[in-house]
Amino acid sequence: MSTIFLLLLGYLSGSIPFGLLLTRTAGLGDIRSIGSGNIGATNVLRTGSKKLAALTLACDCLKGLLPVLAAKYWGGGMDEVVAGFAALAGHIFPVWLKFKGGKGVATGLGVLLGWHWIFGLAFIAAWIVIFFITRISSAAALTASFVAAVVAYLSAEPIWALSVLALAAVVWLTHRSNIGRLLKGAEPKSTFTRQ
Repeated sequence: MSTIFLLLLGYLSGSIPFGLLLTRTAGLGDIRSIGSGNIGATNVLRTGSKKLAALTLACDCLKGLLPVLAAKYWGGGMDEVVAGFAALAGHIFPVWLKFKGGKGVATGLGVLLGWHWIFGLAFIAAWIVIFFITRISSAAALTASFVAAVVAYLSAEPIWALSVLALAAVVWLTHRSNIGRLLKGAEPKSTFTRQ
């Protein structure tokens, strides 16, 4: 497939702001006006709607997964890497929202699952364990991305080791403010009520 087509497919898929669209459709207003101001599932959860948060998580994951699967079907290898990072870029820098999007965790998970299910499974397992212990979504995401990178490194396939490491680096970069609060012990725990 054309690299340009894959870039457009991935970016446009990733740029769909499901969290914003779903909360507005449900009559909950602009998700960017509550909590962290983020458009992702964690902030949607702050509306008090577990169903909308779960749906946002699923949709954000799919918009990372589907472009990678399309690339896998038509070529594979570097095509999958291009499509995956394009989707991640679309989520973080959506043109529709003046390039101010989410932090890429759920979309990144979709990309990982598309690249190889074991990377995604490692991410999910680590996220669940850390979130259960801390109840802090950002701590879970940071740890999960690191674990996925380690698993990819152990796969002994350079293309995936480098790609997952780069994806983890993106997640850590988008969580810079969260890391600062974690180091200060000021990062809030996730709740299931409107904030």
